[in-house]
Formats: sequence, structure tokens, C-alpha cells
Amino acid sequence: MRQPKLIDYTLLIILALIWASAFFNIKIATESFGPITIAFLRVFFGSIPVLLLCFYKKIKIEAFSKDWYWFAIIGFVNLVLPFFLIAYGVKSVQSNLAAILMSTTPLSSTVLGHFFTKNEKFDFIKTFGILIGFSGIVYLFSDNFLINDNNFFSALMILLGSTCYVIGGVLTLKISDKKNENVTGSILIWAIIILIPLVSFIEKPWETTPSIESSISVVYLGLVSTGLAWLLRFRILKNNGLIFQSQVSYLIPIFGIILSYIFLDELITDKVLTSLLAVLVGLYFVKKAGNKKIT
Repeated sequence: MRQPKLIDYTLLIILALIWASAFFNIKIATESFGPITIAFLRVFFGSIPVLLLCFYKKIKIEAFSKDWYWFAIIGFVNLVLPFFLIAYGVKSVQSNLAAILMSTTPLSSTVLGHFFTKNEKFDFIKTFGILIGFSGIVYLFSDNFLINDNNFFSALMILLGSTCYVIGGVLTLKISDKKNENVTGSILIWAIIILIPLVSFIEKPWETTPSIESSISVVYLGLVSTGLAWLLRFRILKNNGLIFQSQVSYLIPIFGIILSYIFLDELITDKVLTSLLAVLVGLYFVKKAGNKKIT
């Protein structure tokens, strides 16, 4: 891995902005589309740049190989479920809350890694970071002005969606010997296959007349926040490694709050800022423990 240069930090910031921008775009998309439709359109448009890259680089897509069931399971857990749950939740809560809730993914990964991997066990620093980070989320749920009886369940669904990403990551270890582009393309294909009957029989989006804003948002979510973001992530991982790429976790909730304020004029309460700070501090200690093991 090379030493990070200015271009590498620039790409990292761009990736964080792209992923952070997904939250307010999901909010806009929910004005016209149901959560299943949003999930379907995200994976459909998101598959286009990934599959085109695989075609250009002559990378074989193994979606229907002997390992098809792993691609199908991961596609369901890592794409279908979280995309649906996040869209469902964001409809009833501010998108900046979703950005903070989703930033707990590295903390959840650390917890699951302790139980399902051999080399990711808890130590004092990790445990301290996890406790600080999740205490921030508990504190966020105490903000009765933004999270109340009407949308408490929706906020929990977003948190569950972030956990699905973590479980999907653990499952991906089963096929870790395959190229990232092949895995991503294959799980996107299976996510589309899974969602086609669901969107057709449950939401029937062709019977609605979506607004221009919502239509632009779902296309953006697919092409940019899903497809382009994954390709950008591949490049950063290849050039700079996982530790460098994981720093995006610090930036996403910060950018998410800023963008939601700019584009949706969403409220930023003291509890939101305190929760954000606690999550970032928790992430810092968890990653600090991980860096010590590598060095």
C-alpha cells in the first residue's frame, strides 16, 4: 500500500460526501416512492456502473455459479434488507439522525467480529470505544423532540439496517477469495431478482406519478451513492488499504448533518451534536485498538 497523497484524501472526502448525501436523497425519494421501490431502484441503477466495469475489465460475474446461494443470501442481507429498512425509517425521522445511526456500523462490526472471527477479540480500548459510541446512540434516542412515540420504531429500523450491513460483511468472508467487483456485481444481480416480485406485487410503482425531485433522487441513489461509490471504494481499498478507507466512518455523519441542514433545513439539536461526538469518540478508540494490532 502506498503512502496517502493529496489525491487519496480528496477521494476519501468525495466518497464520504457521496455516502452522506444518500440520506437526504432517501428522504426526498420517500415523498413519492415506497421503501421497496427505493431499494429496487437503488440496486437496479447501482448495478449499471459496477457491471459495466466488470465487462470492461473482463471480470467474470459468478452470480449463477456453484456459490450462487452465498451471493443470494449476501444480496438479501447486505442490500435488500438495509436499503428497505433505511428508506422505511427515513420517511418518519430526520435524515441527519439516520446518518448518525448508520455511523454505528463499525461499532457493530467490532462486536460481531469478537464472536465470529478469531483475530478481532475485545480489549480494554475497544470495549471503552464501543461503550462510548453506543451510549451516544442511547442518548440520541432520548431526544424526545426528534424521536418520539410516533417514529421510535422507524429509528430502530434504521439501526437494524446498519446491523444488516455488518452481518452482510461477515457473510462476505465466506467468499473472500473472489474479486470485489465480481462479488458486488453478483450480489446486486441477486438483489434485483429478489426485489422484482416484491416491488411488483406490493408497491406497484407504475401506478404512481412521482415528482421530478424524487425521481432524480432515486437515480442518484443508484448510480452515484451505490454504483459509483462502490467503485470509488474499490480504488481506495486497492491503493491505500482498509484502515485508510475506514476513516470515511468519521466523515459520513458530519457531512450527513451538514447536507441535511443545507438541503432540507433539518433541525440540529444539542442532543444530536452530543450523540455525534460520542459516536466519533467511540469510533476513534475502536480504530485505535485496531491500528495497534496491525502495527
